[in-house]
Parts: sequence; structure tokens; C-alpha cells
Amino acid sequence: MHLSERKNNSMLIIYANLPFYCLQSLLLDENMVAHVSDFGMTKFLDEENSVLHTKTLATLGYLAPEYGLEGQVSTRVDVYSFGIVLMETFSRMKPSDEMFEDDLSLKSWIEESLPNATTQVIDANLLGRQDEHFNEKLECISVIFKLALSCCAKCPRDRTNMKDVVATLQKIKRQIKMMPRFET
Repeated sequence: MHLSERKNNSMLIIYANLPFYCLQSLLLDENMVAHVSDFGMTKFLDEENSVLHTKTLATLGYLAPEYGLEGQVSTRVDVYSFGIVLMETFSRMKPSDEMFEDDLSLKSWIEESLPNATTQVIDANLLGRQDEHFNEKLECISVIFKLALSCCAKCPRDRTNMKDVVATLQKIKRQIKMMPRFET
């Protein structure tokens, strides 16, 4: 089940500390599909409850504003954290990096780089100007950064839902698979 999906009369699982799971308890199967292996800090929501208030602490830098300020947990908290994890993955910068002080955060740094300075925030190990299909790959990563930022909207109802996140990532994956491969 995706983070914001609800099946017939099923419970929603709110991870509430997604980065902890991504970094510590994520298993990849033979097809490189991620599976969460530890549900120790999860919250469960039934159909009557779509929002929960809690005092559970989460990892700073990944916290959605409503969770950090009010202890309010919903599927949108996980969407926010997922957006931060996407930014971290493609920039290789943690939100806790010492360069992020005062008004500069990982989110604002990525936001300010789009669309003209994206190459300055992309992890150089992922993409370099010498790479084949540089422009196409740059466009894919730019779309991922835009998607990550849409996951991190300040207001929970303005955040992209996980179904749309998955659809966008699958579309990007198809685009990358269509790029011809060259022997090096």
C-alpha cells in the first residue's frame, strides 16, 4: 500500500519518521523494490480518523511543519518526508548539513536552483556534463526535484498525493529506459 492510499475498510499506515525507515530499515528485493522492514514508530489510522495528534519525535529536517509544531500526523506527513528524502538522494546533501543555517534549508536550496542552476545541486556522482544524454537526464532529475518540492508544500492539502508521486516516478523511469545505452 502506498503511503496515502486506502483500500476497502483498511487501515492507513503512517510511518511518521520516514527517513529513519529509509536509512535504517529499508530492504531491496531482487527487482530493487523497496520494502520497509521495521514498523516500530508507525501510526495506524482507520476510516474515522484521517489525522492523529501525537508527541512522537521524528528526525529534524524531515519533519512536516504540522507534525513538528502541532504533533499532527496524517499521510501528508509522510509525503513531506518523502520529498525531503528525494532531495537528499539526488543532491547527496542531508537537511542537517552545516551549510543549511538561518533561512537556508535543503528545500530552499533546491527551490532556488530550479530551473536554471539545477546542475549545481545534483550529486556529481549521478550526473556530469560528460555523460551521454546529459540534457535528457538533467530534465529527468529536474522533474524529480520539482516533484520533491511539491511533496514538501508547507500546507498539507497542497502536497502531491503518493499516487501521483508514484505515477510521475514511473513515467521518469520509462523515459530513462528508452534512452539508448552506449558501451564504454
